[in-house]
Amino acid sequence: MKKFLLSVALLLASNVAIQAQIEEDYEDDEDEITVTDEEGKEEVIEFPEAMTFELDSLLNLYMSKTYLDEDNDCRMKDVNPVFEKEVYIDRLRRMPTIIEMPYNEVVQKFIDRYSGRLRHSVSYMLGASNFYMPIFEEALETYGLPLELKYLPVIESALNPTAVSRVGATGLWQFMLATGKRYGLEVNSLVDDRRDPIKSSYAAANYLKDLYKVFGDWNLVIAAYNCGPDQINKAIHRAKGSKDYWQIYPYLPKETRGYVPAFIAANYIMTYYCEHNICPMTTRLPAKSDTVMVDCNVHLEQIAAVCNIDIEQLRTLNPSYRRDIAPGATKLSAIRLPQTEVGKFIDMQDSIYAYNAEALFTKRATVEVNDDAPTYKRSTSSRSRSKSKKRTSSRGKTVTIKSGQTLSEIAKKNGTTVAKLKKLNGLKGTNIRAGKKLRVR
Repeated sequence: MKKFLLSVALLLASNVAIQAQIEEDYEDDEDEITVTDEEGKEEVIEFPEAMTFELDSLLNLYMSKTYLDEDNDCRMKDVNPVFEKEVYIDRLRRMPTIIEMPYNEVVQKFIDRYSGRLRHSVSYMLGASNFYMPIFEEALETYGLPLELKYLPVIESALNPTAVSRVGATGLWQFMLATGKRYGLEVNSLVDDRRDPIKSSYAAANYLKDLYKVFGDWNLVIAAYNCGPDQINKAIHRAKGSKDYWQIYPYLPKETRGYVPAFIAANYIMTYYCEHNICPMTTRLPAKSDTVMVDCNVHLEQIAAVCNIDIEQLRTLNPSYRRDIAPGATKLSAIRLPQTEVGKFIDMQDSIYAYNAEALFTKRATVEVNDDAPTYKRSTSSRSRSKSKKRTSSRGKTVTIKSGQTLSEIAKKNGTTVAKLKKLNGLKGTNIRAGKKLRVR
């Protein structure tokens, strides 16, 4: 009986400690963490922006609402076990990765955040990974890159394909406008390929390969993906040429200091989620899709109405079309449809193009200028002012001759010549008298 009571007491104490850890995690500031080094010096590190996203925004995505569900059979989903440091070190060491995954206090803080406050977001990302990870892996394989890079979008966008950062980075891989265009992603008023999971994944893999050619170290590549190569080169210079991420660490922007630790933590939590009692959301894979090519402008609403397809589904399948318009008139454009609807689209193509076209496409090809407007008539007061100005103008300008003034002096002062003054005033000589009026124009 005593042994039983002791076991219960230990179990309760353990649960209290675990719950206290969870509450401590949840009390952390939302945008940053504080770590203390061996000398007792505190440092504030910013979280990558995706680690501050609200879970509701992720669960309201079409793919989430349609194909993801909570696993109601999962127990203890809010109990986060606490392990000794050596356990984390061993787990990181055993992961099958090319990229170095070392342990330190900063990495631990990010693991705690994913396994604590963000555990339900991790549950979403584990479910959503069934949609996106095959795309990421195929793109990375094409460029011969380490497959663990597939977890970059976890810290970039929390696997939200519509994510837009506060500085305008867009999509799963969070491409800035200039970088996206440099790697072949079309961006204009109607199209934004940064939002396309497939196109952006291949562009990201290409970019990562180019960064590796520059730095030759994957931790530096990951950091450069976050803050740009120029910032990394500055940090290397300030660190007297060191190309070790953990040596240039103090010279990096605040968010980038947390970026590589967040990447390591993302790899850890997406591998060892079970050990932290995190259950993936259950996934129903969407129906297969296929593409049709169009050579005229098509609005997704036309397809939705004529083919009886949910327009949110069409938007999800065609995320590049930022205003629901496939600009086929500009260049041949692809529209992705559920595979079962491709035949219907082909059969009803003319009806689709004609449906509500005048209301949906309001840009005019030609316009006529209105030349029937009545002639503008000025008011009496306007005409009077105009005539007054003309009369004033016709009278010209006169000056009163001052004592001692000469024609030369008056001409210079009024921007004219002596000859013109003589002609204007009927003078034969240059003698003038003080007090008399003299026309100067």
